[in-house]
Amino acid sequence: MKTILLGNAGAGKSTLSKLLIAKQAAARLSLDEVAFCGGTQRRSLQDSIDDVRLFIANHESWIIEGCYADIIEPILGECDELIFLNPGVDVCIAHCRERPWEPEKFDSKEAQDKNLENLIEWVAAYDTRSDDYGLRRHRVLYEAFKGSKREFNHTREYKSA
Repeated sequence: MKTILLGNAGAGKSTLSKLLIAKQAAARLSLDEVAFCGGTQRRSLQDSIDDVRLFIANHESWIIEGCYADIIEPILGECDELIFLNPGVDVCIAHCRERPWEPEKFDSKEAQDKNLENLIEWVAAYDTRSDDYGLRRHRVLYEAFKGSKREFNHTREYKSA
């Protein structure tokens, strides 16, 4: 398995990756891990891409998940399948509100909760953003990919993946 999961924050990428790994063992990389150097400051794009390429080189079977089109585009040719999770902004917001504490991203549940409204505002702009994290850019990546690909518009579709 060499799969990339693409979608908005809260789309269900982490949930789907865990379901897929339960069916077939694979290493997992959340692009959040390589995109930032502590806090909200982005690392250089090239450093992020280099780390992803190293991850790919070190694992025979993998899942990479994220919303970072600028990181995904250069490594897209490495995957066997691209899955675009696009359940709609309302579903993504609901998932963000239900999210358990993510200790790999936040020092405490309180710190995560303090950031929730900023996250929801960011997620809500998905359909209208023109940056590397928005629907337009994700759609371009998905449409341009010539390999095996699927788009899920409902979370119930994830269970059959």
